Amino acid sequence: MTRTDSAPVPRLRVGILLWSAGTLGAVTVAIGVLPRLSTTMPLPAPLWLIMLASVAQSALLVALAVWGGTALAPAVGLHAPAFEAAATGRPIMPVLEPQILPGLIAGVLGGVLLFASFRLSPAPINALQDQFSPPLYARVLYGGVTEEVLLRWGLMTAFTWLAWRYYQGRLGAVRPGLIWLAIAVSAVLFGAGHLPVASYLIGSLTGLVALFVVGLNATFGVLFGWLFWRWGLESAMVAHAVTHLVSYAATQLQGSLGAA
Repeated sequence: MTRTDSAPVPRLRVGILLWSAGTLGAVTVAIGVLPRLSTTMPLPAPLWLIMLASVAQSALLVALAVWGGTALAPAVGLHAPAFEAAATGRPIMPVLEPQILPGLIAGVLGGVLLFASFRLSPAPINALQDQFSPPLYARVLYGGVTEEVLLRWGLMTAFTWLAWRYYQGRLGAVRPGLIWLAIAVSAVLFGAGHLPVASYLIGSLTGLVALFVVGLNATFGVLFGWLFWRWGLESAMVAHAVTHLVSYAATQLQGSLGAA
């Protein structure tokens, strides 16, 4: 993604906007997911305390990711064009529109892949899907916004900058191969980051389940990372959100046809 507007961007304002958006997704998880969990399994502490701790922890992680990404992204040519436009008072749609179509296409393909993957998933994953499913709004806001701020804006940007710093000596534009390396590493970590939750919900992880969880999420991580690089952070957000919407719609349609 190449910026054509050379006006300086107030990085603090960009950071505040990104942090606010990312923390909102964390709040939806605390409100929409944790109370449901409390009805299916015992919690180690009072629900209100767990909700408060969850939001505080997520807000801190989002702040760290936003700080790192906001400081490092401009040096390696990564951008959040719509957030940057909002921070400078410029119109948002001219920089958002080019990102929407790639995000929508990738999101539809991702949603079909997610739906198909869960039809072929290991038995413990299938059982978990039947037992517990987060509300759609939490999946869209946390996955589509919070995870993209954490993993793409924060982690992928940091890996891109480190590769550029140590392999190119901060000279010239980042080589595509180094960006792909950063995309791959952050995608694998994105996949591995789902293992603790999967282990907690399922109870124990077999090698097949762990491979499924990491592999599926890493695949999406590569797709969203590529969108971030080529079009901007908002394109990755759109794709991630639409992936959940399409998968949900397909699941509902299957249920309706099965009940007919």
